[in-house]
Amino acid sequence: MIKGLIRYSVFLLVVGTLVYGGYRLLAPATPKPGSTEKVEKEEHSEGIEMSDAKVAAAGIELAKASPGVLRDSLLLNGMVQPNQESLVQVTPRFPGIVRETRKRVGDRVQKGDVLAIVESNQSLTPYELKASLAGTVIDRQTTLGEYVSEQKPAFVIADLSTVWVDLSVYRRDLNRVSVGDQVLVDPADGGPPIETKIAYLAPIGSSDTQSALARAIVPNLDQRLRPGLFITGRLTLSAKKVNVAVKSSALQTVENRTVVFVRNGDKFEVRDVELGGRDPEIVEIAFGLVEGDVYAAQNSFIVKAEMAKGSASHEH
Repeated sequence: MIKGLIRYSVFLLVVGTLVYGGYRLLAPATPKPGSTEKVEKEEHSEGIEMSDAKVAAAGIELAKASPGVLRDSLLLNGMVQPNQESLVQVTPRFPGIVRETRKRVGDRVQKGDVLAIVESNQSLTPYELKASLAGTVIDRQTTLGEYVSEQKPAFVIADLSTVWVDLSVYRRDLNRVSVGDQVLVDPADGGPPIETKIAYLAPIGSSDTQSALARAIVPNLDQRLRPGLFITGRLTLSAKKVNVAVKSSALQTVENRTVVFVRNGDKFEVRDVELGGRDPEIVEIAFGLVEGDVYAAQNSFIVKAEMAKGSASHEH
């Protein structure tokens, strides 16, 4: 009798354990305190809404992910010079006194324009001093009533539609530079660089600077390059095409991840990216973006700051 009761009690204990365990398996898990808040926080941190007006006001520049060219390059410093092959010095034919000046430094002139009227000392007859080249007056060495002669130029005129960009190449880099090499000239005016080529490499170096001259002849119809100003040129040593690239300034770090902020409607989404090769201007995106994705190219740190502010306010 007692053995039967013991067996029956053990049976009930086993059945109860199985039923309770099954209930625990089937019942929904109770979320831990704060877990829902954590999920919401993570979802919130992965994007931020910003209207087009706010994007423009913040100075955030948008661009499209696109194929690009990675360049192994050499940065060179130099100066813009007038093209000496398109420059003339206008000298009086006879000595005399300047009775009238008609052009000043900076004036545009056409070939044959009168620059000044000079009264000849020999004949006491006035004659015209004319421009022998269309261009810009870049120097004037005469004033009204001044004595002039054939010994000294009165005006200098330059055609600035092309200029020389003279770059200094240090001796350690001379074996890497050749005539015909591509160079990107930066006018430092906020615009895109100007693509040109090295046209001349000096056979003689400077004993003072231990460098040699590399010259590019650059079209300058829009007058972006002004003679006398310092300039930088990035010489292309090698080039590699990539399928998808973005500006280096687009990259940001969020929670130890490299990301790009992709524009989707009125929202910036955080997009994790894997990087490939890079140069000083652009970086290859090996994974994470496709061609045509619109992203924050300049001032992307503002988007990151807005995200941080949004996360902080959400926590409160």
